Amino acid sequence: MAEPFSVSISVRGYETDSQGHLNQAVYLQYAEHARWSMLRAAGIEQADLLAKGVGPVALENTIRYFSELRAGDEVEVTCEFIWGERKTFRIEQSIRKTDGTKAAELHSIGGLLDLSARQMVSDPREYFRALADEPAVIGL
Repeated sequence: MAEPFSVSISVRGYETDSQGHLNQAVYLQYAEHARWSMLRAAGIEQADLLAKGVGPVALENTIRYFSELRAGDEVEVTCEFIWGERKTFRIEQSIRKTDGTKAAELHSIGGLLDLSARQMVSDPREYFRALADEPAVIGL
């Protein structure tokens, strides 16, 4: 199996909290950045989804923290889509320092919302596959 998609991020000082470590909400922002970067690498832009009348939605996010991140730390954020047979899909992500230390794991459930009907599409894989220039990047 190929390595999961990943992006590099530098922890910025303004993202830290009063204890000097990365604010818990920023982990979700890093995960979101990696997801959109992965979609762009597959050839899918946000505007492409909107033109099709759909948008990705987060239904559940779970973060498990392992070690703190501090300003100046360099991290790799991985992203892997795991496609199911129904309306939802899973996204597995990890955040690791460049020395390999695991900082966090994120487990998410997402879907694709029909923006007119305001309902989940029945097979999000088909929308992503149709829009992707490189569907293998997102596991299709």
